[in-house]
Amino acid sequence: MKRNTVTRLGLCTVLGVLACSKDHAGDRQGAGRSASGAVAGEKPAPFDAGPVKIALVQYSGAGDYFEQWTAGARKQGDAAGFDIQIYDARADSAKQASDMDAAIASGVKGIIVDHGLARPMCPLISKATDAGIAVVVYGIEITQCAPKAVRTEQDDANLATLVLTQMAKEVGDGAEVGYVTVFGIAPFDRPDPVWKKFRTEHKWKQKFVIGKLTNAMAADNVPLVAGVLKANPQVKAIFASYDELTKAALSAIEQNSLSPKVAVYGIDISKADIELMTKKDSPWKATATTDPRAAGAATTRTLALELAGQLGKKNVLFPGALVTQAFLLENRIKSMDDLRAKLPALNLADVSSASWLRSVSF
Repeated sequence: MKRNTVTRLGLCTVLGVLACSKDHAGDRQGAGRSASGAVAGEKPAPFDAGPVKIALVQYSGAGDYFEQWTAGARKQGDAAGFDIQIYDARADSAKQASDMDAAIASGVKGIIVDHGLARPMCPLISKATDAGIAVVVYGIEITQCAPKAVRTEQDDANLATLVLTQMAKEVGDGAEVGYVTVFGIAPFDRPDPVWKKFRTEHKWKQKFVIGKLTNAMAADNVPLVAGVLKANPQVKAIFASYDELTKAALSAIEQNSLSPKVAVYGIDISKADIELMTKKDSPWKATATTDPRAAGAATTRTLALELAGQLGKKNVLFPGALVTQAFLLENRIKSMDDLRAKLPALNLADVSSASWLRSVSF
């Protein structure tokens, strides 16, 4: 699940992502680099005085994407010298607000806020920054409401452009299509204008838009998608804005015995997603993605640089890549390790990096 405005990556296909990422390394991946020139191993304050207490306040830690993201944040936190307290609201916005209050009161030097609803979280993010706590958010739109916080995100609009370009190549113009998404959370909202643009340009006939936000999105959305597919079995393709929603679409297609007829295009990836994409006769044809573990790690490094006074900006963007079913099969990719080996640009090692801040690998 994935989130702002810096130079766009462009349409990096699987074959071109390495060159494209290299071309833009100076524009985007360098956005969070240290400008201090610190000697390797020489840690700045507050990291020169032992472990630094921070909190990770999550909207939800459930699902393949968020489990990987959290693992990346934990691993990078250990390497950076953080002592991390993790709060998981399990998709309960009131609990996340309560968790944020608890984190502020706990005496931490920094807080990472991982997804959530802007309305309840923005005042609390501002409360934290006003109290002198460094705050880095991932996947929440806070530019106007909490300007002192740092925003990190994967480039959701670009990811949607990558995968919808592939969908347009394979589906063509004038097709009947479906859209599985939810609204109200930034990573799902940002692909929506891109979807509308492609739908108009390619004269796609949208037969349904459906989805709900829960702590078990894959399972809870299956009956919803199955119902609209039963009423619209003629659709040729579905775009889903998150891999848990893509899984729901796959199950719904199977329930309606439409596997040979309906193609699915998504965002995000995991080992379980790779297995689903490479399964015989899988409808999942392509996804656009960052590496969730690398994104969690890069978000944590961003907080480290902010605490050290070396970040120097309020927005850090994580570029992604297109991954097609054909690419996975041709390269016999079965795991995230295999994918990272074939697409090293996904590692994000140069994002928010410094000589004293080792980027972990996966």
